Amino acid sequence: MRKMSVRKKSRAVVEDMRREYRLDCKKAKPNPFASQMGAGTVVVALDPDVAAVFKSSESVNALLRSVISALPPGSKPQE
Repeated sequence: MRKMSVRKKSRAVVEDMRREYRLDCKKAKPNPFASQMGAGTVVVALDPDVAAVFKSSESVNALLRSVISALPPGSKPQE
């Protein structure tokens, strides 16, 4: 029977933010979607399981507006 080699364990991924990130702006590309966003537009990233439920931004906005209208007057949403 041959011995199986044991792979070295990779270093643990550090989840913390670095103090500084060095970005090379020469390699930056313009945002192809910038023209689609109007003034005052806020972009929010959805988790994949949530994004799978919605087919468009309009459907997300419709649901959020219905939730907002169901809130008691003067209440603030939890962060």
